[in-house]
Amino acid sequence: MTTVIRRPESIHQAHGRVQKGAFQGRWHFSFDDYFDPDFMSFGPLRVFNDDTLSPGAIWPLHPHREIEVVTYCAEGEFRHADERGEGGILQKGWVQHTTGGKGMWHAEINNRPDVPMRFIQMWFQPNSRDLPPSVEQMKVETSERTNRLLPLVSNAHPGALQIHSPGRVFSCFLQADHAVSHQLEAGWGAYLYLLEGGPVEVNSEGLSVYGSAIIKHQAGIDIAARTDSELLMVEVEI
Repeated sequence: MTTVIRRPESIHQAHGRVQKGAFQGRWHFSFDDYFDPDFMSFGPLRVFNDDTLSPGAIWPLHPHREIEVVTYCAEGEFRHADERGEGGILQKGWVQHTTGGKGMWHAEINNRPDVPMRFIQMWFQPNSRDLPPSVEQMKVETSERTNRLLPLVSNAHPGALQIHSPGRVFSCFLQADHAVSHQLEAGWGAYLYLLEGGPVEVNSEGLSVYGSAIIKHQAGIDIAARTDSELLMVEVEI
């Protein structure tokens, strides 16, 4: 039975220039020029990046192939655009799922010229190859995720976005002095991220903002908030 806390300072911080601006990132697993053999992936979860784009900035067109991408807007307005300039807009708490499949190009854009935009992007290894590329998204009101772990992406929960991978994504706005619990299926683990607020307690372990918890070989997860907190949880088959 293990709950491993990753402190904020242990998670790789990245920064650089992009089209029309700059980015700052917190990269949880090896990505681009960041390599850590201890944090290559977690089950099918290959990438977990928390990135902020400056006002009006664009992560320019780049290809994706044979990967399942989940994007969660944490602040501002995220705009997705393919090679034709088409795509959807996400506001805070909204989620998008993209199947790279046979191959596609897209860009991530800060849709606002006046404020930064923060988004969490998760990549999952697919369980099928040569799928047709697709994009779908879902609006989420704060009330829907208040004091509960709301399934955003899951093949096991009606109403959630579907994914071609043994992974699920949940969001939660946990109010001060409230708690939630979640049961884990046998052979599944969880990666929990505190993206705003806190601190919280995860299975009696303290977790501060920008920190994460890895939960494996446990029957469940108990989360208690001291102050209002925004959480993302990825559940994967391990």
